[in-house]
Amino acid sequence: METREVKMYSDYKSPFAYLAFDPAYELQQRYRIRIRWIPFQLRLKGPGQRSIFSEYKAKYSYLDARRWAQPRGIVIRGPKKIYDTTPALIGGLFADARGRLLDYSRKAFELFFRRELELDQPGAIAGLIESIDLSADEYRTYLAGEGPRDLERAAQEAEADHIFGVPIFIFAGEPFWGHDRIPVLETRLTEARLAIAK
Repeated sequence: METREVKMYSDYKSPFAYLAFDPAYELQQRYRIRIRWIPFQLRLKGPGQRSIFSEYKAKYSYLDARRWAQPRGIVIRGPKKIYDTTPALIGGLFADARGRLLDYSRKAFELFFRRELELDQPGAIAGLIESIDLSADEYRTYLAGEGPRDLERAAQEAEADHIFGVPIFIFAGEPFWGHDRIPVLETRLTEARLAIAK
């Protein structure tokens, strides 16, 4: 039987991408699909650069994320600054090419939202890479060479898919924005007769 692709656009600084990550991959156990993780750099404005209403929304978003996270035992502490996650996203591409995306991403999300990982620091990401038994030196070579080009290709794909945030799933050309849209995605997968018979 044919396996269909579901794209998942993600950024490690998004609490909602964190909440979506494992449930998305669990779909592969119930449907004939393959999740394809695609890095997408969120462009966020920092305090003083956004309206007071945007400040209210940002605070509410973290409150809401914590409400979803708490029953799952997930810790989400809001970051103290706006992160350029380029080193971490390139780290995700590096780990994915070596079959270790899940291990890498789970640690990246967990440590970042515990405020124990600086996503914008290549040295910190190299340490994370090493902690999952991959080569920190190979990561640094990739970061200085092919990594930025691979990330740019992902950005071009995101532009073609009209991506504006994360997590966004794309199935058969239809977008689903947010971790709480996974049940709607599941409905579409069922309608496409992709459910694995029990």
